[in-house]
Amino acid sequence: MNDVIKEMERYAEANNVPIIEPDSILFIKKYIKLNDVKKILEVGTAIGYSAILMATAKDDVEVTTIERDDKRYREAVKNVNEAGLDDRIEVVFNDALDVNLAGYSYDLIFIDAAKSQLKKYFEKFQNYLNPGGVIITDNIKFHGLVAEKDKIESKNVRQLVDKIEDYKEYLQNNDEFITKFYDVGDGLAVSFRKNDESIKGID
Repeated sequence: MNDVIKEMERYAEANNVPIIEPDSILFIKKYIKLNDVKKILEVGTAIGYSAILMATAKDDVEVTTIERDDKRYREAVKNVNEAGLDDRIEVVFNDALDVNLAGYSYDLIFIDAAKSQLKKYFEKFQNYLNPGGVIITDNIKFHGLVAEKDKIESKNVRQLVDKIEDYKEYLQNNDEFITKFYDVGDGLAVSFRKNDESIKGID
């Protein structure tokens, strides 16, 4: 397993594929253990790195992960198979906004996909969250650029940062969810329904 993880890290660096920060995955794995998470939905597989690490938190964790990029999807499937986790990780090739998950529900929903679509992802997938579950969004700091928007020269990057700021405001003003923001890794937002404040590990 360690060899597979290390090879994925090398591949990600060589091919400029963003993967989750070490502190962020440690936070999420701790949450999975403390709250006995069993069913996880991940929006944005990339090469399967975070899905594999989440699945290793506990032996009974099952992950459904969605990826729309063909090359990354195929790489993720290969990595999941090499990690021996194809019985617990299902990689779905589709645009997350087009996926029909009727009849499914999850203890943890991890959003790590297109920053321009964060609000749409949240609004869609909150409907598949089990009681006591959380939605965790990664890259809320966007490589530190959210805090330094004035220095951004690229119009496209500025627009993405604006989208992230709008998303944070949306979470803060959400009538149904409470969101806590953590300065962990590249920034995590942890959202849970207002009647679920007894969740462990997010104080």
